This record gives sequence, structure tokens and C-alpha cells, in this order.
Amino acid sequence: MRFTCGILVTSNPLELCGLLCFYIFNCFFIISAGSGTTEYTGYEEEDRTPQLDYNPYWCHSPSLTNGEVNCVSPRGKNYRSTLGTRCEMTCDRGYRLLGKSSIQCLASRRWSGTAYCRQIRCHVLPLIYHGRYTCTNGFAVDSRCEFTCDPGYRIEGEHSRTCLHGGTWSGVEPVCSDHEPPKIKCPLSRVKFAEPGKLTARVSWDPPVATDTADKMLDVILVGQAPDTHFKEGANIIRYKVYDQARNRAACKFIIRVEVKRCSELPPPLHGYLTCSSDGNNYGAVCDYHCEGGHERKGISSRVCQFQGTWSGGPAECVPMEIKSDVKTASALLDQFYEKRRLLILSAPDITDQQYKLQNIMIQKSDCGFDLRHVTVIELLDSPPRETGRIKEKQLAAEVIEGLRITRSYFSMVLLDKHGVDRERFITTMTSDELFSYIDNYLLDEAETSQAKEGQE
Repeated sequence: MRFTCGILVTSNPLELCGLLCFYIFNCFFIISAGSGTTEYTGYEEEDRTPQLDYNPYWCHSPSLTNGEVNCVSPRGKNYRSTLGTRCEMTCDRGYRLLGKSSIQCLASRRWSGTAYCRQIRCHVLPLIYHGRYTCTNGFAVDSRCEFTCDPGYRIEGEHSRTCLHGGTWSGVEPVCSDHEPPKIKCPLSRVKFAEPGKLTARVSWDPPVATDTADKMLDVILVGQAPDTHFKEGANIIRYKVYDQARNRAACKFIIRVEVKRCSELPPPLHGYLTCSSDGNNYGAVCDYHCEGGHERKGISSRVCQFQGTWSGGPAECVPMEIKSDVKTASALLDQFYEKRRLLILSAPDITDQQYKLQNIMIQKSDCGFDLRHVTVIELLDSPPRETGRIKEKQLAAEVIEGLRITRSYFSMVLLDKHGVDRERFITTMTSDELFSYIDNYLLDEAETSQAKEGQE
């Protein structure tokens, strides 16, 4: 069975009851004016509003979650769903309208379309290297995301980004860069005293430890002298530099001061001189006393500069050498020369020996040269019972002459060193230059050679 709708229009109020059939049977429209009637079948056009509509709820009341519906009805502003009503659909901020933005209540009791509001979201922000972010409302519109960096790093660029209404983020993605330099602490400065007999001190220390909030691998560079080495007198500056992977630099320094304990300058003795080790008057230096020709040392042979800054012992003197010629044995005579002087012994069988005479003349001419070289000449002449022995004008006993006698048959000359060792025998006559050349090359130490040269000049 098919039902058609109709609407009866009449000026008779009693016929209003006919309206009831339209709500019950959905019948066809019958429009009558006076005695005539007109019948319409089918549906009206979408945008055509029937001229007669007394139902305020023809379509269901429209609603829009997260949005707003603004309707205009032919019946007035108090009607939202009468036939022919047109509604404009808008979404709240942060939402995008999907569907019809404008709908109309149709004769079919339905709206001409549907719409809903979908939340607008920005894309998920990527994590930044060495950093993070926190957002006020996730990735929804107007959500503000604040960027922070790991310790040791600093934001370069925007500190925050906001999700805009169009679904895009404001600004550009920031970067966390390492701008904080590493930290390094050098050892404390220190004072070290030079070692005995040296002008340097051996100093060691533990290398500094460098740290960085960003990097674990650091490049620590030493600028200066390495530890566990000898440092010279004065202030020695040691520096360390450290770089992290971003080439941020830090540095520190400390001072190693080496002090040399010193004694007062030690004056040389009268008629003598000093030879000192190291720097001459520093802690541990040893100064030896030496006497010029014709003089011998009286007192200690050397003094040492002590840590307290004083010299050990007392000063020595150089006094004129006294040779005791009245001794009874040759050994007693030689003991006086041990480590003091050298002996040149001339032995001739007869005072008239020509070689002896020639040698004696040359020795007398070079007497000063012998003194500079600490050489004492002993003459042994003739044979018993007329034999004589002398050191310059001092006569020797017969027992001493016999102990020193080299030969009785011919002229000879023997050179003994400071220790009494027979170093060289000369059978023929020697010139002073030949003698001095031998003594200077084989018997003099460095200090004596220097003194001999000064004397010659």
C-alpha cells in the first residue's frame, strides 16, 4: 500500500483536523482554494521551501561537536529545524571542518548533508641530537614545545616551536651544540731545591685530569717540559691544554721554581788558587785548594758547600814549602813530596862530567819553569867518599844520597811524579823545552796546565 502526503488548505477552521493525517500517513499534498484542488506527488527541490510549514521540528535539531551551528529559518530566528532552514557549520579553533559547511532541512525531514570537526594536529617533532623537548598539549594546535639540551650543550636557534592552526610548526628545528669548554685543573705550583752538586732538580707530578659534560674522550696536550726530568734553576712554567670534540678549549698552568742553595764566594788562598766543581758555590760544590810553585798547602785540601749555605771546614793556606833535608832515609825525604811536588833527580859520577855541566846550565836557566810545574830538583854528584847531594843549597845525608842514587857509572836523570812513581828516565842531556813538554803533556792536570800557561804569559 502506498501513502501520499497532502496538505489541505481551507478557510474553515473545522478542517484543521485534517492535518492529523499528514503526521500519521505521510500522504500526498492537497492544496485547495475554494472549491478546486491541486495534487503534487514526489519531493520538492532541495533549495525550494514549501510555503506552508507549521512543524517547528521538521528535521532533527542539528549539532556539531567541537564546533558551532548557526541556522536561519524562514519562520524566524527561534526555529532551528523547520522545513527550509539553512545552517552554517563552523569548527572551533584547532579543528578542521569535514563535510558540508552549509546544510538545509529538506522535505524528506533530513538535512542536505553532514559535517564533523576533526582535530588539527601537527606532525610529530623529531628528537634533536643531545637534547629533548616537552609540549604543553602534545601536537595539537597552539601546543608549545620547549627545547632543552643535555648538560654541556646549548640551544642554537629557536628555544620553542608552536603548532599553528594550519597544522605546521612555527620556526625551524633548533640544534644542540657543544659550546661549554672542558674543565682541567693543574697541579699546584711548587718549589724544589737543586740536587747536591747540580743546578737542576728532578721533578715529577701526576698529569691533570680533564673532564667535560659532553665528551668523554678529551685531547690533553702538555706544553713545556715533561715530568720526571731535570728542571733548571729559576721559574719553569708548565702548561696543559685540552680540547673536546667540538674543539672547545681549556687550559691551566703551574710553576716549578728551582732554587739553588748557595754559599758565599770562597776566596782563593794567597799564593794559591781554587778549583771548584759544579757552579763553584752551589750546594754540593767541592772546592780544592792548590798552591803555587814553592808553596805548599796548610790545612784541609777541600771544602764543600753545605745545604745550610756554609762551607765545611776552615780555609787552607799556601805557605812557603819547607823541605827537611836533614832526614836519615830517602823514603823520609820522598814522603815530603807525596802529592805535593814532582822530583827531578840528576845523578852524575863526577862533578866534571860534561853532560852534567850542560844539563845543569839548562836547568838553572829554567828554574822559574820548574816552580810553575811544581818540580823540585835534587842533585847527586860524585862517588864515595866525596859524594854530595843537595836540594838547592840544602845538603842531604849520605844515607839519603845512597837511597836516591840511580847509577854510579854514567850521568842520568829521573823524573818522579807526585806519588813517587818513576815516570821517565833520561840518559842524555834534555833541553828545558823537552822537559817541560813532557811534564805538561803527561804529568800536569788541567788546572796545573792553566796555571803554567798564565805564568808563561
